[in-house]
Order: sequence, then structure tokens, then C-alpha cells
Amino acid sequence: MRNERLAALPPDRRRQAAALALWPWRAPLLAFELDEAWGIDPSVLESLFRLAAEAPGEAADRSYLQAVAELCTAQLFASEVDPDTVELVQLETIDSLLTLGGWLDSPHSVEVERIVETTSGLANHLDGLVEGSLCSHPWEQSHRQYLAGRADKDSGQGYLATRNSVIESACHDALRSLPHEGLFDSDTGRELLVSCEGLGAEIVATLQWLRTTGY
Repeated sequence: MRNERLAALPPDRRRQAAALALWPWRAPLLAFELDEAWGIDPSVLESLFRLAAEAPGEAADRSYLQAVAELCTAQLFASEVDPDTVELVQLETIDSLLTLGGWLDSPHSVEVERIVETTSGLANHLDGLVEGSLCSHPWEQSHRQYLAGRADKDSGQGYLATRNSVIESACHDALRSLPHEGLFDSDTGRELLVSCEGLGAEIVATLQWLRTTGY
């Protein structure tokens, strides 16, 4: 169902869908220091998020691809990495930013589908780590209450995956009425970004807890 909806969108809407799927992972990528050995300038990553959310157009696309080219010169891409959980999230998010660059260079719906599925998979992965930890999660009770209040509470998804799905659905529903401009340029677009940032803050808190507990 998700992939069918994405495939039916015109290119500018797919770009918005990809930007919104990535936005919750902006905070987890930038809130933690990057491994110095990767040789990545965080400002390049920040610019990729900003450019992804800008209005579609030749100039914005060219700027995004130039930033991707700069990112790809980093030492990260010439070395092997054995990531911990935080670094795994960072690497998967970086890979999704590169995937968006590939889509801008040669648009196919499969790249946007891959971005959305990757972000959903990361949320599921973190839920699994929380569930598998022997330590009690500090927000466990409120998360259980949230899941219990959901109409789709029998979906089997954990808290972060459910929150991600809710925001994803809201974003896809809003795509039909979003103006053909940047996400920062309309009230609806900004509201969606704020919702994504709220999830991003929760992901950061979960990663901090996982790192603190050593899991």
C-alpha cells in the first residue's frame, strides 16, 4: 500500500515524501558526534537536509548533488566500519541522504520507497533493542499507554515504529494538499516538520538511554 501510494505521486511530491521521511533522523544524526575517522563535516549533512526540504527546482537539485559529491570524498567511503547502535543510525541516515541524491540524478520511485522503508526499519530496530534490554526503560509506562490507545494497537509494532507510522501516514495524507514549494514555505509543511522533529527528539533520547545502559 505504501509503495503504491509513493509510486503514484508526481516527482515533486516524492521529493517531499523523502524529505519528510528523513527529517525525524536529522536530530539523531547530528546530536551525536560523528567518528572523526569518517572525515565528515556535519555542516554538509545539515545542508543536505535543508536542501531536501527546499522547493524542487534545478538550482536546489544541483546544490544537493554538489553537497553529495563533497560528502562522498570523506574517508568514511574508503574504510570499513564496525558501528555501534548510534553509528548504525548515523550511517543508515547518511546512506538515505545519498539515495535521495541518486533519485534527483535519475528519478525512480524505488529510491524514495527505499528511503521510507529504511527509516521505518530503523525505528523497528530501536524498538527491538529497547524490548531486549534487561534495563527498565524510563518511559516504558507512557509508551505502553500510547500503544494501548491506538486503534491499530494489535499491529505488533513497538512505540517508535508506531510513532513513525503515524507521522508517515499524516505526511502522505498531507502531500495531496501541500503547495508546490519548499516544506519551510507553508504552514502545513512547517507543521509536518515539527511533528518529525518531535519524533527525532524521542529517538535521540532512546539512543542516549541505549548508550548509557551499554546495550
